[in-house]
Amino acid sequence: MKASTKGILTGTHNLSGNEACVEGAIAAGCRFLSGYPIQPAIEIMQRFLERAPEVEATYVQMEDEISALAALLGAVWTGKKGITATSGPGLSLMMEHIGLGVMLETPCVIVDVQRVGPSIGIPNSPGQGDMMQARWGSHGDYEIIALSPSSPQEMFDFTIKAFNLSERYRTPVAIMADEYVAHIREKVVIPPAKEIKIEPRNYYKGPKDKYLPFKRDKNFIPPMVDIGNGYKFHVTGLTHDDQGYPIMNEECQEYNVHPLMWKIRRYVDDIIEFQETKTEDAEVVIVSYGAPSRTALKAIKQARKSGIKVGSLKLDTVWPFPEKRITELAKKVKAFVVPEMNYGQIVLEVERCSYGNANVVFVSYAEKEVDNIDDLLSAIKQVIKEKEARKGIIEYHT
Repeated sequence: MKASTKGILTGTHNLSGNEACVEGAIAAGCRFLSGYPIQPAIEIMQRFLERAPEVEATYVQMEDEISALAALLGAVWTGKKGITATSGPGLSLMMEHIGLGVMLETPCVIVDVQRVGPSIGIPNSPGQGDMMQARWGSHGDYEIIALSPSSPQEMFDFTIKAFNLSERYRTPVAIMADEYVAHIREKVVIPPAKEIKIEPRNYYKGPKDKYLPFKRDKNFIPPMVDIGNGYKFHVTGLTHDDQGYPIMNEECQEYNVHPLMWKIRRYVDDIIEFQETKTEDAEVVIVSYGAPSRTALKAIKQARKSGIKVGSLKLDTVWPFPEKRITELAKKVKAFVVPEMNYGQIVLEVERCSYGNANVVFVSYAEKEVDNIDDLLSAIKQVIKEKEARKGIIEYHT
């Protein structure tokens, strides 16, 4: 399943985040997109449609987001690398099929360009209100991998990373972008195709009559085949045996569902990535992801000029959550400051992993411009004045 390099861009280009996402998908070998147009993700579909003839790719517009993800799962089982893109209302509709994708262990990428909600909200206003839904939105027990880019360059890089993770762990991977990152336009460096690491699909290499679609290797990853190549097997959303046939009892739950957790939880140190800046001597650490990470770096620079030792922990991987690093930092810093374009989601995880060892201050950008550093600086100064660490979240208000 090696994709052609025909039509792949190289060099430096001026791209929006959405455009960079498409170029990252193409560079990763993606040749299928199914979707339903929705702002602020629509440029992903438009760009892919424009590029499809050049790279011999397929674009399918479905009647809604439910069918868009269903089509994607089917395409992947025929041998395609595939992607879909949506925003909050569409992600809500996709939840049933996210659960199906997890149960069928289907490698694919789902891009959520977040906007203000709930319901239809404000289609072209940035938000980060879908972060908990990405982790817990579908029913039952499962794990998810979710990345959060903060620039067009990261939209390119993280899209490739998402495809690699999806193939390595045979699971859907979410890219939790936001409208600000999706529409900002910056220079994006695209290396030659030979320099881009692409994770190969784990294909079955034995006799066709011996193939078991859910027989796991030592890493809990079942090898795949392409439907239509003469293999006979069964796939279902019910708990199943190695052959894919339903077995609905406690033994099958343990045998079938537990590995969906293990194949992620046992490799969290390999999956989780973050970027640290000036945390060595920091009294306060800003924990951020997505667009607010850009503001955090500006605030750190300004705070350091004022003599306040501030560092940054930027979450490239949000799920699984980097709880080990948060716990380590909580033992040495005075406080965490968590800016989010919502009314408090990932801040709850930071507070949970701090175990009361550090203050946790929440700064909401739900109603404010994300590039305003004043609230961050005020929150930092406020927490520095605290005499003693207090358990729980301190919400900063102007």
